[in-house]
Amino acid sequence: MTDGELRFPHWQAPLEDLTLEFDPVNLQGKIRAVEALLFGRLQQLDPSQRENCPASALPIARIMKRDRLDSPQSE
Repeated sequence: MTDGELRFPHWQAPLEDLTLEFDPVNLQGKIRAVEALLFGRLQQLDPSQRENCPASALPIARIMKRDRLDSPQSE
């Protein structure tokens, strides 16, 4: 999927890039960046807009952290 096909490319493209990363050194930085991006976007939205928010993407970053970095989810 290209940026032109993504509905929310600002956060979907970095998330997609994260899912394709397997190098632990690069993965750790990308996870932090994507989590910060997603949390930042959530804070920008008022509650009525959150149905179109990246909240459902946050578990993906946590799963990547757990499964690819063997880190606890609470970190």
